[in-house]
Amino acid sequence: MRGTRWLLCAALACAAPAQALGPADADVLYLPTPPAVVEAMLDLAGLRPDDLLVDLGAGDGRIPIAAARRGARAIGVELDARKVAEAKRNVEAAGVSARVEIRQGDARHADLGGTTVVTLFLLPELNRALRPKLQGLAPGTRIVSHRFGIGDWAPDRKVNAHGHPLFLWVVPARRAGGG
Repeated sequence: MRGTRWLLCAALACAAPAQALGPADADVLYLPTPPAVVEAMLDLAGLRPDDLLVDLGAGDGRIPIAAARRGARAIGVELDARKVAEAKRNVEAAGVSARVEIRQGDARHADLGGTTVVTLFLLPELNRALRPKLQGLAPGTRIVSHRFGIGDWAPDRKVNAHGHPLFLWVVPARRAGGG
């Protein structure tokens, strides 16, 4: 599986500038989402000022910053300490510190309590690993993924934004009887 992941990362690296992370993050490749695609992701999510957005794999913080500029609160979760420091600097420079928090951590263990919008630009394997956690969010929570789906969970909507596929899921209401 590791070879497949690296082949996929190599293919993606041809599509956008990338920064490989340190040895501790050997299976992670940072590919920034273009600003126009960030805006399209927030549009697809129907982001509102009363939303709490959590960006899993926040990189340099561009999605949480854009969400805050639209009036929402945002949390960025990023594994790499260097990217966390960069994201915090970017949040400060953008003047949105009151609305954005950047946390260092693994997306698989992120606290999503109270979240109304989740954004992702993660490899398919990690998206699949996150599926149970995402499906367990409150009904109506919107999830937007850049480029990759979430296993065989069919999106509610798929769009193309500036040549980039975006996927939207809305967490369904739980059925009566716990099933």
